[in-house]
Amino acid sequence: MAEKGGLGTAGALSLSVISSVAIVIANKTLISTLGFCFATTLTSWHLGVTYCSLHVARRLKLFEHKPFDSRTVIGFAILNGISIGLLNLSLGFNSVGFYQMTKLAIIPCTVLLETLFYGKRFSRRIQFSIALLLFGVGVATVTDLQLNVLGSVISCLAIVTTCVAQIMTNTIQKRFKVSSTQLLYQSSPYQAATLCISGPFLDAALTNQNVFSFDYTTYVVFFVVLSCLISVSVNFSTFLVIGKTSAVTYQVLGHLKTCLVLAFGYILLKNPFSWRNIFGILIAVFGMVLYSYACILESQQKAEEIPLISSQVTKEEELSEPLELPESTETDSLLEDGSIKSQSPWGKTGFGKDLRA
Repeated sequence: MAEKGGLGTAGALSLSVISSVAIVIANKTLISTLGFCFATTLTSWHLGVTYCSLHVARRLKLFEHKPFDSRTVIGFAILNGISIGLLNLSLGFNSVGFYQMTKLAIIPCTVLLETLFYGKRFSRRIQFSIALLLFGVGVATVTDLQLNVLGSVISCLAIVTTCVAQIMTNTIQKRFKVSSTQLLYQSSPYQAATLCISGPFLDAALTNQNVFSFDYTTYVVFFVVLSCLISVSVNFSTFLVIGKTSAVTYQVLGHLKTCLVLAFGYILLKNPFSWRNIFGILIAVFGMVLYSYACILESQQKAEEIPLISSQVTKEEELSEPLELPESTETDSLLEDGSIKSQSPWGKTGFGKDLRA
């Protein structure tokens, strides 16, 4: 086993939701309350702490280290880092509404790529539930759409790189037979390095501030450390969910988390809301329920088809088996060179050898 006591799909989904909501609260405090707006640099610290935590876990033999193709790991890690940077740039160069539309576009783009390049088929139930979910999230979150050429180009690049990176997360785990922990352990240092180099420049371009000259008070340091610790769970659950389900399911779960965060803000933090927000969240949650139901139905259908197919194959093999005929028949009287083989009337008894002149 690569991991001890691995989580099931339900556990992975629950861990992803809880940890994501927790890190949103911590990051919101950092950005909105304490003025720490260096998102890309913070993400590089997240990945660095994640790698250190996994390295300790490996030393404690909590999972087995399984090296595989280094070029694949490095390419995957750099692509992941680029997608994170582009999403942050998209938020900086576009309105919040257009950024939300960018995130909504990731699901249909993922579906399109998996259909074109992997031959994956999505049923009408799943297509309808995804459309309903996206419509609900759009109603709840998209307020204004201000377009500009540079922001649109960045958003398109962010969508494509994010889709490809998340599809690769699933594909690599299945192709090289590695667990989510093993993949995250090997890719996180390269992701951290990519963002650590590019992060300060991206953050400076977006905020006109220098991350190294920021006033790090005790509260800022506390919430930075808290955010980094929670990120270990977030990163681990992300790879785990994509590995156990798919990139599309992970994106659907991400929009559900968005709705939960919004609801949390309305109920506990008394953030301003309208009936449009509530209506959109309810539609999105209903779409999520339909998506889950459709996935369960398809899983049950596949489980029922497997024994049926195996039984059909067994019957075909039985029918295709040649009848066992006695050795002394006319069918085996011709040799490969076309000569006639002598037939013995005594079978395989003591006198059963071919008579020769």
